[in-house]
Amino acid sequence: MTSETTILLITTLSIAFIHTLAGPDHYLPFVVIAKARNWSMQKTVWFTALCGLGHVGSSVILGFAGIALGIAVSRIELWEEQRGSIISLLLLGFGFIYFIWGIFRAIRNKPHKHLHYHADGHPHEHEHSHHAEHVHVHEKKDKMSVTPWILFTIFVFGPCEPLIPLVMYPAAENNPLLLIAVTVLFTVVTIGTMLTMVLLSIKGLNFIPLKKIERYTHALAGFTILLCGAGMVFFGL
Repeated sequence: MTSETTILLITTLSIAFIHTLAGPDHYLPFVVIAKARNWSMQKTVWFTALCGLGHVGSSVILGFAGIALGIAVSRIELWEEQRGSIISLLLLGFGFIYFIWGIFRAIRNKPHKHLHYHADGHPHEHEHSHHAEHVHVHEKKDKMSVTPWILFTIFVFGPCEPLIPLVMYPAAENNPLLLIAVTVLFTVVTIGTMLTMVLLSIKGLNFIPLKKIERYTHALAGFTILLCGAGMVFFGL
């Protein structure tokens, strides 16, 4: 292995890790949706990995097509930039709609009290929510609602900006095997970082008592995704 190859592989690893870690949109949406929908760790892992694979895969396909057709890097970067702007707005809009829906759901799910009398005439009062019980039953039956798949679609069409100009083209100038190695390394590190951040965040949230705000979890999930979209649109995160 030449020194140039070693440098390229180390650069690939570093860029994939830093790019993913610095972008909260790569992991926070999965954390809040998993918590709001009471997903198991297994479901959270496979869905996060699926979205990560789609996210990197779309840029890989575009990059390979550009290499095969001899398209200039600058032109592909322009496509990726335009695609990124559109996806940022879509994530912002998705978060806003999910947030509003979560608020209405929390309002409908507001607990109320019932007063009962025992046989001896002693009163007993308890608090519950009919809507929460109804929703809970249906959410258990559904394997996956439409909301996560909207997020998946956004991730698939969202560009992985550093992959093409900083990784794929330098690799293509050396040899095809190195190109494949760099692409696989970038994909593995990106998905691995996403999974690590998601699982660590969920483990951390498990130590926080969320029972009192349980009915607001969907609203909080939407608001978090909204903030991620806002960060992308206004701050380029």
